[in-house]
Amino acid sequence: MNIVKATFKFILFALLTIPVVVLQVILMQFHKGKGAYILPYFWQKCVCKIFSIKVKIIGKPHTSSQTIYISNHISYLDIPVIGSILPTSFVAKKDVASWPVFGFLSKLQQTAFISRDRADAIKGKQTLNAMLSQGKSLIIFAEGTSTDGREVLPFKSSLFAVALQENLPDLRVQSITLKMHTVNQKEIITQDDRDLYSWHRDMDTPLGTHLWRFAKSRGAEIFLNFHPPVKAHDFSDRKTLAKACHNTVSNGLEE
Repeated sequence: MNIVKATFKFILFALLTIPVVVLQVILMQFHKGKGAYILPYFWQKCVCKIFSIKVKIIGKPHTSSQTIYISNHISYLDIPVIGSILPTSFVAKKDVASWPVFGFLSKLQQTAFISRDRADAIKGKQTLNAMLSQGKSLIIFAEGTSTDGREVLPFKSSLFAVALQENLPDLRVQSITLKMHTVNQKEIITQDDRDLYSWHRDMDTPLGTHLWRFAKSRGAEIFLNFHPPVKAHDFSDRKTLAKACHNTVSNGLEE
């Protein structure tokens, strides 16, 4: 029975994705402003519905001005979870661009791909600077990798330098704590429970295999705790800002 349900979910996923991709490709030939986020936003919401991911918001997303959102990272499924709430661009590792299906879809979301290679660091910074100068908001998974949700790894402070540009005096930074509440409609007790949703650095399960296993389940309930936004330029340097955001996200995980 679970196999039948999972198969049905994948059929719905394909029927949703194909027309959205076609329309988004056409749209982005002419427009890459706020209107180009409408279809990806719709797609993310539908993906959450199809795979039975319920998102509960705690706090209030700051959307009245340009914002960099800083979140912990548990799974590739975090992307539709957050993307179904915030119609804006993600910042992802460069290798995400080569993922089957999801890499191509990420490009249609106007994702900024950043390399860990120091030689590419300047190019990555220029990409983020250009997006911010265009008035775009960004979503950053500041750990630089994913975990099983038990802890928040130290944030990569280099990513916070873009928030302190002199030409962006009113930029806001909002921390988000992403937390699994239930998986498969039950309390999370074992590591296997966690790994049904989470897809992290300590796993060797291929993405497709993991998604198939998740599709056979009854989904997950994810809490998104939006902490009060702060003004980036109230902080003296990127390391201080990164540490403050890390403390906020970590405390939210422990609550």
